[in-house]
Amino acid sequence: MTWSPDLSLSDKPRYLAIADLIAADIRSGRLAVGDRLPPQRALAKRIRVDFTTVARGYVEAQKRGLIASRVGQGTFVAGAPKTTSLRASARLSADLSMNLPPEPSDPELLDLMRAGVTEVSRDIVARLRYQGFGGSPADKDAASAWLGRRALVPTQDRVFVTPGAHAALLGIVGILAKPGDVVLCERVTYPGIRAIAAQLGVRLIGLEMDADGVTPDALGEACERFRPKAVYLNPTLQNPTTLTISEPRRAALAAVARAYELPIVEDDAYGFIPTRKISPFAAIAPDLTWHVAGLAKCIGAGLRAAYMVAPSARAAWPFVAALRAANVMASPLTVSLATVWIEDGTADAILRFIRAETAARQKLAAEILPRGSFVSDPLSFNLWINLPAPWTRSSFVGHMRETGIGVVASDVFTVDGAPAEAVRVCIGGPSTRTEIAGALDFIGHALEEPPELTSSYI
Repeated sequence: MTWSPDLSLSDKPRYLAIADLIAADIRSGRLAVGDRLPPQRALAKRIRVDFTTVARGYVEAQKRGLIASRVGQGTFVAGAPKTTSLRASARLSADLSMNLPPEPSDPELLDLMRAGVTEVSRDIVARLRYQGFGGSPADKDAASAWLGRRALVPTQDRVFVTPGAHAALLGIVGILAKPGDVVLCERVTYPGIRAIAAQLGVRLIGLEMDADGVTPDALGEACERFRPKAVYLNPTLQNPTTLTISEPRRAALAAVARAYELPIVEDDAYGFIPTRKISPFAAIAPDLTWHVAGLAKCIGAGLRAAYMVAPSARAAWPFVAALRAANVMASPLTVSLATVWIEDGTADAILRFIRAETAARQKLAAEILPRGSFVSDPLSFNLWINLPAPWTRSSFVGHMRETGIGVVASDVFTVDGAPAEAVRVCIGGPSTRTEIAGALDFIGHALEEPPELTSSYI
């Protein structure tokens, strides 16, 4: 706790000097394994440097295996200096750019997951054959049981097992709109739909939003002006803003869509995460809604499977043709694993873990970041940070990148108008709580200081 490095001994950038001096003092015996280092803010004040400099120095020392941080306890000397390659020392400290669910680490849960893989392997040869499109009867039964958690009870001729939400969305938009046609969406929206629209030559028009999501007036005016072929919505824990469209607003938007006979493409990627359920559009307006329930966000991103519910069996015929031409079928191995996990309760156990771990990480964010500096939901995998002046999104992203923290600027999410000075910060994925806490501490300090005071160089 009394450690105080003399930065004048090094001509390197100050943050590297801090890491080097930690290594030198371990070698000399001045620091021993288990010693607690000063808190970052205390050390910054003691040696008269910016907090950011100390934070980057600790991150660099942690990369080298010299120190370890424990949430709520502090930073401790972990081991002797080791020789590392330049590539190893350049590892990212925390990639917060991908919106992924936290990854399970509980041994019992991992054993359950492995048991499902073993069960699937019992009939491995059959699952390497071509299968009928849309899923076997057993897979559709599992899909129906899973969709029932969202109050959806479609007939099986409206349910299709697809190779992921992106494939389903590509197929749906491709049959609803032709090149040059207009599809509506939120003004700030999921970048995947932007990529799909660009691939198909479809024109995306962004709709104005308030705290409840897209406004009914904006939807109605756009229907009058553009004669769109569909409206795409990501209504629950929307990526990136984390907002959830309220049930009254959903009813109002469905009423507008009905008045104009406008198909609704509902990307329900996060619909299974909240414990308080709000009816999906597919339950409010089933005859208008193409509902896509991906498994990537509620079970795991590598489980490339999604359940699609069509407005009717007849409406699905061209979808089947389009998706079969592009993908032939969903992987029987992947789909069988999803079916086993749903049937034996493993999927529910994974979902419970994701909820609990996400809530813990959101609590960390609330404790570390300045009050009012971000928008989120207690169960969302990301934060939406509106940057204080004079920060710009490009300068903030660049500053984070210098330390190996990946965040995403608002540009990739913005369909119409000037992008806000905002960034998306993801707190799920493989990063540990300790890594997330360290990155959030660094982000929090940056939000409290103007860019010119965050330089780590002499």
